[in-house]
Amino acid sequence: MLNLRNKIHVKTGDLVAVISGKDKNKQGKIIAVSPKEKKLMVKGINLVSKHVKAKKADQESGIKKTESALYACKVQLVCPTCKKKTRVNHKLDDSGKKHRYCKKCNSML
Repeated sequence: MLNLRNKIHVKTGDLVAVISGKDKNKQGKIIAVSPKEKKLMVKGINLVSKHVKAKKADQESGIKKTESALYACKVQLVCPTCKKKTRVNHKLDDSGKKHRYCKKCNSML
């Protein structure tokens, strides 16, 4: 079997926009990434209701809204300079280090 590397085009802390689903056109920061599952969690996006039971006397029970995992193919990176949804371009600098660039405005991410 082929040894495919699990890569995702975004990193933790990036600002992304959802391009499909119930939260289409909403933006948020990535709080967790799981490259093996090709999923990520975005703050304030894909909220689900969880029924939480109090484990101790000082904890509250009830229904709480939390973020759920989202497939990475459903989000697109938002460039911090041009504020548009964009794809990621990779370029090598003089020292041979790889950097991410915006495909629209060609600024470093």
